[in-house]
Amino acid sequence: MSNTKKLRLILGDQLNQNHSWFETIHENITYCCMEVIPETEYVMHHIQKIIGFFLAMRQFASELSEKGHQIIYIRLDDDNNQQSFEKNIIQIIENQSFQCFEYLQPDEYRIDQILKNITTKINIDCQVYSTEHFLTERFELQKMFEGKKTFLMENFYRKIRQKFDILMDGKEPLTGKWNYDQDNRKNYDGKYPIPTIKLPENDATNIVAMLEKMAIKTIGTISNPSKFGWCISRKQALDYLDFFVQKCLIHFGSYEDAMVENEPFLFHSRLSFALNIKLLSPLEVVKKAIDYWKENQNTISYPQIEGFVRQIIGWREYMRGIYWAKMPEFSALNFFDHQQKLPSWFWTAKTNMNCLKQAIGQSLNLAYAHHIQRLMITGNFMLLTGTAPDEVDQWYLGIYIDAIEWVEITNTRGMSQFADGGIVGTKPYTCSANYIDKMSNYCKNCQYDKKKKYGHNACPFNSLYWNFYHQNKEKLINNPRIGMMYQTWKKILPDEQQKIIAQAQYYIQNIEKL
Repeated sequence: MSNTKKLRLILGDQLNQNHSWFETIHENITYCCMEVIPETEYVMHHIQKIIGFFLAMRQFASELSEKGHQIIYIRLDDDNNQQSFEKNIIQIIENQSFQCFEYLQPDEYRIDQILKNITTKINIDCQVYSTEHFLTERFELQKMFEGKKTFLMENFYRKIRQKFDILMDGKEPLTGKWNYDQDNRKNYDGKYPIPTIKLPENDATNIVAMLEKMAIKTIGTISNPSKFGWCISRKQALDYLDFFVQKCLIHFGSYEDAMVENEPFLFHSRLSFALNIKLLSPLEVVKKAIDYWKENQNTISYPQIEGFVRQIIGWREYMRGIYWAKMPEFSALNFFDHQQKLPSWFWTAKTNMNCLKQAIGQSLNLAYAHHIQRLMITGNFMLLTGTAPDEVDQWYLGIYIDAIEWVEITNTRGMSQFADGGIVGTKPYTCSANYIDKMSNYCKNCQYDKKKKYGHNACPFNSLYWNFYHQNKEKLINNPRIGMMYQTWKKILPDEQQKIIAQAQYYIQNIEKL
Protein backbone atom coordinates (compact mmCIF):
# COMPACT_ATOMS: atom_id res chain seq x y z
CA MET A 1 0.00 0.00 0.00
CA SER A 2 1.33 3.42 -1.00
CA ASN A 3 2.15 6.00 1.66
CA THR A 4 0.55 8.68 -0.52
CA LYS A 5 -2.01 10.63 1.51
CA LYS A 6 -5.34 10.07 -0.25
CA LEU A 7 -8.76 11.70 -0.01
CA ARG A 8 -11.61 9.55 -1.32
CA LEU A 9 -15.04 11.03 -1.99
CA ILE A 10 -18.21 8.97 -1.44
CA LEU A 11 -21.43 10.34 -2.88
CA GLY A 12 -24.87 9.80 -1.36
CA ASP A 13 -25.77 7.11 -3.90
CA GLN A 14 -22.49 5.20 -3.52
CA LEU A 15 -23.03 3.50 -0.16
CA ASN A 16 -21.58 0.13 -1.16
CA GLN A 17 -20.03 -1.55 1.89
CA ASN A 18 -18.70 -4.37 -0.28
CA HIS A 19 -16.61 -2.10 -2.50
CA SER A 20 -12.97 -3.13 -2.74
CA TRP A 21 -11.96 0.27 -1.33
CA PHE A 22 -13.05 -0.89 2.12
CA GLU A 23 -11.26 -4.25 2.18
CA THR A 24 -8.26 -2.73 3.97
CA ILE A 25 -7.86 0.04 6.51
CA HIS A 26 -4.98 2.42 5.95
CA GLU A 27 -3.86 5.43 7.95
CA ASN A 28 -3.09 7.42 4.79
CA ILE A 29 -6.60 7.05 3.33
CA THR A 30 -9.45 9.32 4.42
CA TYR A 31 -13.01 9.07 3.13
CA CYS A 32 -15.24 12.08 2.74
CA CYS A 33 -19.04 12.43 2.58
CA MET A 34 -20.85 15.76 2.43
CA GLU A 35 -24.32 17.22 2.48
CA VAL A 36 -24.51 20.40 0.38
CA ILE A 37 -27.40 22.74 -0.39
CA PRO A 38 -27.17 22.54 -4.22
CA GLU A 39 -28.00 18.83 -4.01
CA THR A 40 -31.23 19.68 -2.18
CA GLU A 41 -32.38 22.32 -4.66
CA TYR A 42 -31.43 21.47 -8.28
CA VAL A 43 -35.06 20.33 -8.22
CA MET A 44 -37.44 20.61 -5.29
CA HIS A 45 -37.24 17.23 -3.58
CA HIS A 46 -39.68 15.28 -1.46
CA ILE A 47 -38.79 15.74 2.19
CA GLN A 48 -38.55 11.95 2.60
CA LYS A 49 -36.07 11.75 -0.27
CA ILE A 50 -33.69 14.21 1.39
CA ILE A 51 -34.16 12.50 4.75
CA GLY A 52 -33.50 9.09 3.20
CA PHE A 53 -30.27 10.18 1.57
CA PHE A 54 -28.93 12.03 4.61
CA LEU A 55 -29.83 9.28 7.09
CA ALA A 56 -28.27 6.60 4.86
CA MET A 57 -25.12 8.66 4.32
CA ARG A 58 -24.70 9.29 8.03
CA GLN A 59 -25.32 5.64 8.85
CA PHE A 60 -22.80 4.54 6.22
CA ALA A 61 -20.14 6.94 7.49
CA SER A 62 -20.74 5.81 11.06
CA GLU A 63 -20.34 2.15 10.12
CA LEU A 64 -17.11 2.85 8.20
CA SER A 65 -15.75 4.76 11.18
CA GLU A 66 -16.65 1.91 13.55
CA LYS A 67 -14.62 -0.45 11.34
CA GLY A 68 -11.57 1.81 11.70
CA HIS A 69 -11.69 3.86 8.49
CA GLN A 70 -10.93 7.57 8.70
CA ILE A 71 -13.96 9.68 7.82
CA ILE A 72 -14.62 13.34 7.23
CA TYR A 73 -18.37 13.93 7.28
CA ILE A 74 -19.70 17.40 6.52
CA ARG A 75 -23.28 17.97 7.64
CA LEU A 76 -25.53 20.47 5.93
CA ASP A 77 -25.47 22.88 8.86
CA ASP A 78 -21.78 22.59 9.76
CA ASP A 79 -20.13 26.00 10.15
CA ASN A 80 -17.24 25.07 7.85
CA ASN A 81 -19.51 23.70 5.08
CA GLN A 82 -18.82 25.68 1.90
CA GLN A 83 -22.07 24.26 0.36
CA SER A 84 -20.24 23.07 -2.74
CA PHE A 85 -18.52 19.82 -3.67
CA GLU A 86 -15.71 21.81 -5.25
CA LYS A 87 -15.12 24.29 -2.41
CA ASN A 88 -15.34 21.63 0.30
CA ILE A 89 -12.93 19.29 -1.49
CA ILE A 90 -10.41 22.06 -2.19
CA GLN A 91 -10.64 23.24 1.43
CA ILE A 92 -10.04 19.71 2.79
CA ILE A 93 -7.12 19.07 0.43
CA GLU A 94 -5.43 22.35 1.34
CA ASN A 95 -6.04 22.08 5.09
CA GLN A 96 -4.83 18.49 5.42
CA SER A 97 -2.22 18.37 2.61
CA PHE A 98 -3.68 15.45 0.68
CA GLN A 99 -1.54 14.27 -2.22
CA CYS A 100 -4.17 12.34 -4.18
CA PHE A 101 -7.91 12.75 -4.80
CA GLU A 102 -9.98 9.70 -5.73
CA TYR A 103 -13.67 9.24 -6.44
CA LEU A 104 -16.09 6.65 -7.78
CA GLN A 105 -17.79 7.11 -11.15
CA PRO A 106 -20.92 9.19 -10.55
CA ASP A 107 -24.14 7.83 -12.00
CA GLU A 108 -25.42 11.28 -12.96
CA TYR A 109 -24.02 13.22 -15.90
CA ARG A 110 -24.37 16.46 -13.94
CA ILE A 111 -22.17 15.23 -11.07
CA ASP A 112 -19.75 13.59 -13.48
CA GLN A 113 -19.10 17.00 -15.05
CA ILE A 114 -18.74 18.69 -11.63
CA LEU A 115 -16.13 16.19 -10.47
CA LYS A 116 -14.20 16.26 -13.74
CA ASN A 117 -14.07 20.04 -13.43
CA ILE A 118 -12.75 19.78 -9.87
CA THR A 119 -9.85 17.61 -11.01
CA THR A 120 -8.71 20.41 -13.33
CA LYS A 121 -8.52 22.84 -10.39
CA ILE A 122 -6.46 20.81 -7.93
CA ASN A 123 -2.76 20.25 -8.51
CA ILE A 124 -2.59 16.72 -7.16
CA ASP A 125 -2.99 13.28 -8.69
CA CYS A 126 -6.62 12.28 -9.36
CA GLN A 127 -8.06 8.81 -9.95
CA VAL A 128 -11.54 7.53 -10.85
CA TYR A 129 -12.83 4.04 -9.96
CA SER A 130 -15.86 1.91 -10.75
CA THR A 131 -18.66 1.77 -8.18
CA GLU A 132 -18.55 -2.05 -8.59
CA HIS A 133 -22.34 -2.11 -8.52
CA PHE A 134 -23.84 -2.54 -11.99
CA LEU A 135 -23.67 -5.63 -14.17
CA THR A 136 -22.66 -3.58 -17.19
CA GLU A 137 -20.11 -0.88 -17.92
CA ARG A 138 -21.23 2.68 -18.63
CA PHE A 139 -21.03 2.43 -22.40
CA GLU A 140 -21.64 -1.30 -22.85
CA LEU A 141 -25.15 -0.83 -24.23
CA GLN A 142 -23.96 1.88 -26.60
CA LYS A 143 -21.34 -0.45 -28.04
CA MET A 144 -23.86 -3.31 -28.24
CA PHE A 145 -26.25 -1.27 -30.41
CA GLU A 146 -23.70 0.79 -32.32
CA GLY A 147 -25.17 2.11 -35.58
CA LYS A 148 -28.78 1.29 -34.65
CA LYS A 149 -31.57 3.86 -34.20
CA THR A 150 -33.45 1.94 -31.53
CA PHE A 151 -32.03 -0.03 -28.63
CA LEU A 152 -34.35 -2.98 -27.98
CA MET A 153 -34.47 -3.83 -24.29
CA GLU A 154 -35.36 -7.45 -25.00
CA ASN A 155 -32.13 -8.02 -26.93
CA PHE A 156 -30.12 -6.36 -24.15
CA TYR A 157 -31.92 -8.38 -21.47
CA ARG A 158 -31.12 -11.67 -23.21
CA LYS A 159 -27.43 -10.83 -23.48
CA ILE A 160 -27.24 -10.02 -19.77
CA ARG A 161 -28.99 -13.29 -18.89
CA GLN A 162 -26.46 -15.19 -21.03
CA LYS A 163 -23.45 -13.24 -19.76
CA PHE A 164 -24.22 -13.94 -16.09
CA ASP A 165 -25.92 -17.34 -16.56
CA ILE A 166 -29.15 -16.13 -14.99
CA LEU A 167 -32.18 -18.43 -15.41
CA MET A 168 -30.34 -20.23 -18.20
CA ASP A 169 -30.06 -23.81 -19.37
CA GLY A 170 -26.78 -23.66 -21.23
CA LYS A 171 -27.25 -21.10 -24.00
CA GLU A 172 -31.03 -21.24 -23.86
CA PRO A 173 -33.42 -19.78 -21.26
CA LEU A 174 -35.01 -22.06 -18.70
CA THR A 175 -38.38 -23.25 -20.01
CA GLY A 176 -37.30 -22.30 -23.54
CA LYS A 177 -38.98 -18.90 -23.27
CA TRP A 178 -37.22 -15.62 -22.47
CA ASN A 179 -40.02 -13.32 -21.40
CA TYR A 180 -43.27 -13.87 -19.48
CA ASP A 181 -44.52 -10.29 -19.65
CA GLN A 182 -47.95 -11.46 -20.86
CA ASP A 183 -48.35 -13.35 -17.58
CA ASN A 184 -47.50 -10.27 -15.50
CA ARG A 185 -50.62 -8.20 -16.19
CA LYS A 186 -53.32 -9.39 -13.82
CA ASN A 187 -55.64 -7.11 -11.90
CA TYR A 188 -55.56 -7.72 -8.15
CA ASP A 189 -58.68 -9.70 -7.28
CA GLY A 190 -58.19 -9.94 -3.53
CA LYS A 191 -57.70 -13.70 -3.75
CA TYR A 192 -54.36 -13.56 -1.93
CA PRO A 193 -53.74 -11.32 1.10
CA ILE A 194 -51.24 -8.50 0.67
CA PRO A 195 -48.33 -9.12 3.04
CA THR A 196 -47.48 -6.50 5.65
CA ILE A 197 -43.88 -5.76 6.53
CA LYS A 198 -42.67 -4.35 9.83
CA LEU A 199 -41.18 -1.03 8.82
CA PRO A 200 -37.88 0.21 10.22
CA GLU A 201 -38.22 3.05 12.70
CA ASN A 202 -35.37 5.40 11.86
CA ASP A 203 -35.26 8.64 13.81
CA ALA A 204 -35.26 11.59 11.41
CA THR A 205 -36.29 14.31 13.86
CA ASN A 206 -32.86 15.97 13.86
CA ILE A 207 -32.71 16.07 10.07
CA VAL A 208 -36.23 17.50 9.82
CA ALA A 209 -35.23 20.21 12.32
CA MET A 210 -32.05 20.90 10.37
CA LEU A 211 -33.95 21.26 7.08
CA GLU A 212 -36.32 23.71 8.74
CA LYS A 213 -33.42 25.69 10.24
CA MET A 214 -31.67 25.82 6.86
CA ALA A 215 -34.94 26.83 5.10
CA ILE A 216 -34.67 23.97 2.60
CA LYS A 217 -37.78 23.90 0.41
CA THR A 218 -39.33 20.47 -0.01
CA ILE A 219 -42.49 18.82 -1.29
CA GLY A 220 -44.57 16.05 0.22
CA THR A 221 -44.99 15.09 3.86
CA ILE A 222 -43.59 12.84 6.55
CA SER A 223 -46.17 11.60 9.04
CA ASN A 224 -43.81 10.68 11.88
CA PRO A 225 -40.18 11.86 11.67
CA SER A 226 -39.22 9.63 14.62
CA LYS A 227 -40.27 6.52 12.67
CA PHE A 228 -38.92 6.99 9.14
CA GLY A 229 -39.84 3.76 7.35
CA TRP A 230 -37.39 3.50 4.45
CA CYS A 231 -34.21 1.38 4.54
CA ILE A 232 -31.18 3.46 5.46
CA SER A 233 -28.69 0.67 6.21
CA ARG A 234 -27.54 -2.49 4.50
CA LYS A 235 -28.96 -4.60 7.33
CA GLN A 236 -32.40 -3.05 6.90
CA ALA A 237 -32.21 -3.52 3.13
CA LEU A 238 -31.27 -7.19 3.53
CA ASP A 239 -34.25 -7.64 5.87
CA TYR A 240 -36.50 -6.14 3.19
CA LEU A 241 -35.00 -8.46 0.60
CA ASP A 242 -35.71 -11.49 2.82
CA PHE A 243 -39.29 -10.32 3.32
CA PHE A 244 -39.79 -9.87 -0.41
CA VAL A 245 -38.57 -13.31 -1.46
CA GLN A 246 -40.38 -15.07 1.38
CA LYS A 247 -43.71 -13.21 1.31
CA CYS A 248 -44.11 -11.27 -1.96
CA LEU A 249 -42.27 -13.10 -4.74
CA ILE A 250 -44.96 -15.78 -4.94
CA HIS A 251 -47.39 -13.23 -6.45
CA PHE A 252 -45.07 -10.46 -7.64
CA GLY A 253 -45.14 -11.21 -11.36
CA SER A 254 -48.88 -11.79 -11.55
CA TYR A 255 -49.82 -8.50 -9.90
CA GLU A 256 -46.86 -6.23 -10.63
CA ASP A 257 -49.01 -4.02 -12.89
CA ALA A 258 -52.08 -3.96 -10.63
CA MET A 259 -53.26 -0.85 -8.77
CA VAL A 260 -55.46 -0.79 -5.68
CA GLU A 261 -56.78 2.11 -3.60
CA ASN A 262 -54.91 2.53 -0.31
CA GLU A 263 -52.55 -0.36 -1.14
CA PRO A 264 -49.41 1.37 -2.39
CA PHE A 265 -47.05 -1.60 -2.27
CA LEU A 266 -49.04 -4.76 -3.07
CA PHE A 267 -46.37 -7.43 -3.76
CA HIS A 268 -43.60 -5.01 -4.78
CA SER A 269 -40.21 -5.25 -3.10
CA ARG A 270 -39.65 -1.61 -2.03
CA LEU A 271 -35.95 -2.18 -2.75
CA SER A 272 -35.44 0.48 -5.44
CA PHE A 273 -34.13 3.13 -3.04
CA ALA A 274 -31.74 0.67 -1.37
CA LEU A 275 -30.56 -0.51 -4.77
CA ASN A 276 -30.11 2.97 -6.21
CA ILE A 277 -27.96 4.15 -3.30
CA LYS A 278 -26.08 0.83 -3.49
CA LEU A 279 -26.89 -0.65 -0.12
CA LEU A 280 -27.65 -3.75 -2.18
CA SER A 281 -26.25 -4.94 -5.50
CA PRO A 282 -28.49 -6.08 -8.37
CA LEU A 283 -26.67 -9.39 -8.65
CA GLU A 284 -27.14 -10.31 -4.98
CA VAL A 285 -30.82 -9.31 -5.13
CA VAL A 286 -31.44 -11.47 -8.19
CA LYS A 287 -29.43 -14.38 -6.81
CA LYS A 288 -31.33 -14.32 -3.51
CA ALA A 289 -34.67 -14.34 -5.33
CA ILE A 290 -33.65 -17.12 -7.72
CA ASP A 291 -32.25 -19.30 -4.92
CA TYR A 292 -35.51 -18.96 -2.99
CA TRP A 293 -37.56 -19.72 -6.11
CA LYS A 294 -35.49 -22.85 -6.80
CA GLU A 295 -36.23 -24.11 -3.29
CA ASN A 296 -39.94 -23.36 -3.68
CA GLN A 297 -40.78 -24.16 -7.30
CA ASN A 298 -43.83 -26.12 -6.21
CA THR A 299 -45.48 -22.94 -4.92
CA ILE A 300 -43.78 -20.10 -6.87
CA SER A 301 -44.40 -20.24 -10.61
CA TYR A 302 -41.67 -19.33 -13.10
CA PRO A 303 -43.32 -16.11 -14.40
CA GLN A 304 -43.03 -14.62 -10.89
CA ILE A 305 -39.25 -14.90 -10.78
CA GLU A 306 -38.71 -14.05 -14.45
CA GLY A 307 -40.77 -10.87 -14.07
CA PHE A 308 -38.66 -9.76 -11.12
CA VAL A 309 -35.35 -10.63 -12.78
CA ARG A 310 -36.39 -8.69 -15.89
CA GLN A 311 -37.02 -5.57 -13.80
CA ILE A 312 -33.64 -5.72 -12.06
CA ILE A 313 -31.11 -6.95 -14.62
CA GLY A 314 -33.07 -6.04 -17.72
CA TRP A 315 -34.90 -2.76 -17.35
CA ARG A 316 -32.70 -1.14 -14.68
CA GLU A 317 -29.41 -1.86 -16.45
CA TYR A 318 -30.94 -0.97 -19.82
CA MET A 319 -32.05 2.46 -18.60
CA ARG A 320 -28.58 3.21 -17.28
CA GLY A 321 -27.08 2.18 -20.61
CA ILE A 322 -29.47 4.47 -22.51
CA TYR A 323 -28.60 7.32 -20.16
CA TRP A 324 -24.88 7.19 -20.77
CA ALA A 325 -25.28 6.52 -24.49
CA LYS A 326 -27.52 9.56 -25.03
CA MET A 327 -26.71 12.21 -22.42
CA PRO A 328 -26.61 15.19 -22.33
CA GLU A 329 -28.67 15.52 -25.54
CA PHE A 330 -31.36 13.22 -24.15
CA SER A 331 -32.34 15.79 -21.52
CA ALA A 332 -33.49 18.26 -24.21
CA LEU A 333 -35.50 15.91 -26.46
CA ASN A 334 -39.13 16.91 -27.09
CA PHE A 335 -40.47 14.83 -30.02
CA PHE A 336 -44.02 16.21 -29.81
CA ASP A 337 -42.94 19.76 -28.93
CA HIS A 338 -45.09 19.64 -25.80
CA GLN A 339 -45.19 22.91 -23.83
CA GLN A 340 -48.05 22.61 -21.31
CA LYS A 341 -47.43 23.38 -17.63
CA LEU A 342 -48.27 20.80 -14.97
CA PRO A 343 -51.51 21.65 -13.18
CA SER A 344 -51.02 22.90 -9.63
CA TRP A 345 -52.86 19.89 -8.20
CA PHE A 346 -49.89 17.68 -9.03
CA TRP A 347 -48.43 19.20 -5.85
CA THR A 348 -51.58 18.75 -3.74
CA ALA A 349 -53.50 15.74 -5.18
CA LYS A 350 -56.65 17.90 -5.09
CA THR A 351 -58.27 16.58 -8.27
CA ASN A 352 -61.61 14.96 -8.96
CA MET A 353 -60.00 12.20 -11.02
CA ASN A 354 -59.69 9.40 -8.51
CA CYS A 355 -56.86 7.54 -10.27
CA LEU A 356 -54.71 10.67 -10.24
CA LYS A 357 -55.78 11.58 -6.71
CA GLN A 358 -54.64 8.12 -5.57
CA ALA A 359 -51.33 8.06 -7.46
CA ILE A 360 -50.35 11.65 -6.65
CA GLY A 361 -51.59 11.52 -3.05
CA GLN A 362 -49.63 8.34 -2.45
CA SER A 363 -46.53 9.94 -3.99
CA LEU A 364 -46.82 13.03 -1.78
CA ASN A 365 -47.36 10.94 1.36
CA LEU A 366 -44.82 8.17 0.74
CA ALA A 367 -42.39 9.42 -1.94
CA TYR A 368 -43.32 6.22 -3.77
CA ALA A 369 -45.52 4.86 -6.53
CA HIS A 370 -44.92 1.67 -8.47
CA HIS A 371 -44.04 1.61 -12.15
CA ILE A 372 -47.56 1.34 -13.60
CA GLN A 373 -48.87 4.17 -11.43
CA ARG A 374 -46.00 6.28 -12.75
CA LEU A 375 -46.31 5.17 -16.38
CA MET A 376 -50.04 4.69 -16.98
CA ILE A 377 -51.62 7.14 -14.51
CA THR A 378 -49.48 10.24 -13.90
CA GLY A 379 -47.22 9.82 -16.94
CA ASN A 380 -50.11 8.95 -19.22
CA PHE A 381 -52.02 12.07 -18.16
CA MET A 382 -48.93 14.26 -18.68
CA LEU A 383 -48.42 12.88 -22.18
CA LEU A 384 -52.06 13.14 -23.25
CA THR A 385 -52.29 16.76 -22.07
CA GLY A 386 -49.07 17.81 -23.80
CA THR A 387 -47.00 18.53 -20.68
CA ALA A 388 -43.51 19.90 -21.35
CA PRO A 389 -40.91 17.17 -20.72
CA ASP A 390 -38.89 19.52 -18.50
CA GLU A 391 -41.92 19.81 -16.22
CA VAL A 392 -42.32 16.03 -16.20
CA ASP A 393 -38.67 15.41 -15.36
CA GLN A 394 -38.63 17.90 -12.50
CA TRP A 395 -41.74 16.42 -10.90
CA TYR A 396 -40.59 12.80 -11.10
CA LEU A 397 -37.01 13.56 -10.11
CA GLY A 398 -38.19 15.50 -7.08
CA ILE A 399 -41.08 13.45 -5.76
CA TYR A 400 -39.76 9.87 -5.67
CA ILE A 401 -37.28 8.62 -3.11
CA ASP A 402 -35.63 6.30 -5.66
CA ALA A 403 -35.35 8.96 -8.38
CA ILE A 404 -31.79 9.57 -9.53
CA GLU A 405 -31.47 11.13 -12.96
CA TRP A 406 -29.95 8.12 -14.73
CA VAL A 407 -33.05 6.03 -13.99
CA GLU A 408 -35.63 8.84 -13.84
CA ILE A 409 -35.09 10.74 -17.09
CA THR A 410 -34.84 7.65 -19.28
CA ASN A 411 -38.13 6.38 -17.86
CA THR A 412 -39.97 9.71 -18.04
CA ARG A 413 -38.66 11.54 -21.11
CA GLY A 414 -38.18 8.22 -22.88
CA MET A 415 -40.60 5.49 -21.84
CA SER A 416 -43.39 7.63 -20.40
CA GLN A 417 -43.46 10.72 -22.64
CA PHE A 418 -41.96 9.34 -25.90
CA ALA A 419 -40.11 12.67 -26.03
CA ASP A 420 -37.08 10.78 -27.40
CA GLY A 421 -39.04 9.77 -30.49
CA GLY A 422 -38.58 6.06 -29.92
CA ILE A 423 -35.11 5.41 -28.49
CA VAL A 424 -36.41 3.70 -25.34
CA GLY A 425 -39.87 2.54 -26.39
CA THR A 426 -41.17 1.56 -29.81
CA LYS A 427 -44.47 3.45 -29.27
CA PRO A 428 -46.04 5.94 -26.86
CA TYR A 429 -47.50 4.31 -23.75
CA THR A 430 -51.01 5.72 -23.56
CA CYS A 431 -54.37 4.44 -22.43
CA SER A 432 -57.98 5.45 -21.94
CA ALA A 433 -60.18 4.71 -18.94
CA ASN A 434 -60.63 1.12 -20.14
CA TYR A 435 -57.08 0.11 -19.18
CA ILE A 436 -57.17 2.00 -15.89
CA ASP A 437 -60.42 0.26 -14.96
CA LYS A 438 -59.04 -3.11 -16.03
CA MET A 439 -55.89 -2.80 -13.91
CA SER A 440 -57.27 -0.99 -10.85
CA ASN A 441 -60.30 -0.28 -8.70
CA TYR A 442 -59.83 3.48 -9.05
CA CYS A 443 -62.78 4.05 -11.38
CA LYS A 444 -65.33 2.74 -8.86
CA ASN A 445 -64.97 5.78 -6.62
CA CYS A 446 -64.59 8.46 -9.28
CA GLN A 447 -67.05 11.20 -10.18
CA TYR A 448 -66.12 10.81 -13.86
CA ASP A 449 -67.82 8.18 -16.00
CA LYS A 450 -65.32 5.70 -17.36
CA LYS A 451 -67.66 4.78 -20.25
CA LYS A 452 -68.22 8.28 -21.62
CA LYS A 453 -65.97 9.94 -24.20
CA TYR A 454 -67.71 13.31 -24.04
CA GLY A 455 -70.51 15.05 -22.21
CA HIS A 456 -71.12 15.76 -18.53
CA ASN A 457 -68.55 14.02 -16.29
CA ALA A 458 -67.02 12.04 -19.18
CA CYS A 459 -63.72 10.53 -18.07
CA PRO A 460 -60.97 12.91 -19.26
CA PHE A 461 -58.71 10.03 -20.25
CA ASN A 462 -61.13 8.91 -22.98
CA SER A 463 -61.25 12.13 -25.00
CA LEU A 464 -57.62 13.02 -24.24
CA TYR A 465 -56.54 9.61 -25.55
CA TRP A 466 -58.16 10.04 -28.96
CA ASN A 467 -57.23 13.71 -29.16
CA PHE A 468 -53.57 12.81 -28.64
CA TYR A 469 -53.55 10.46 -31.62
CA HIS A 470 -55.55 12.89 -33.73
CA GLN A 471 -53.17 15.77 -32.98
CA ASN A 472 -50.04 13.70 -33.62
CA LYS A 473 -51.20 11.76 -36.67
CA GLU A 474 -48.37 12.90 -38.93
CA LYS A 475 -45.74 11.75 -36.45
CA LEU A 476 -47.34 8.46 -35.46
CA ILE A 477 -49.44 7.04 -38.27
CA ASN A 478 -46.54 5.15 -39.84
CA ASN A 479 -45.58 3.51 -36.56
CA PRO A 480 -46.46 -0.18 -37.09
CA ARG A 481 -47.45 -0.61 -33.45
CA ILE A 482 -50.04 2.15 -33.64
CA GLY A 483 -51.81 1.45 -36.94
CA MET A 484 -54.73 -0.29 -35.22
CA MET A 485 -55.55 2.88 -33.24
CA TYR A 486 -55.88 4.93 -36.41
CA GLN A 487 -58.03 2.28 -38.04
CA THR A 488 -60.36 2.41 -35.03
CA TRP A 489 -60.40 6.23 -35.03
CA LYS A 490 -61.24 6.22 -38.73
CA LYS A 491 -64.37 4.15 -38.05
CA ILE A 492 -65.75 6.76 -35.65
CA LEU A 493 -68.21 9.08 -37.42
CA PRO A 494 -66.86 12.61 -38.11
CA ASP A 495 -69.48 14.22 -35.86
CA GLU A 496 -68.48 11.92 -32.99
CA GLN A 497 -64.81 12.67 -33.61
CA GLN A 498 -65.46 16.42 -33.35
CA LYS A 499 -67.32 15.98 -30.05
CA ILE A 500 -64.43 13.92 -28.63
CA ILE A 501 -61.83 16.47 -29.76
CA ALA A 502 -63.89 19.37 -28.40
CA GLN A 503 -64.21 17.58 -25.04
CA ALA A 504 -60.43 17.02 -24.89
CA GLN A 505 -59.69 20.64 -25.74
CA TYR A 506 -62.12 21.80 -23.05
CA TYR A 507 -60.37 19.63 -20.47
CA ILE A 508 -56.91 20.86 -21.49
CA GLN A 509 -58.04 24.49 -21.34
CA ASN A 510 -59.64 23.91 -17.93
CA ILE A 511 -57.02 21.53 -16.60
CA GLU A 512 -56.85 23.22 -13.19
CA LYS A 513 -60.51 22.34 -12.57
CA LEU A 514 -60.27 18.62 -13.32
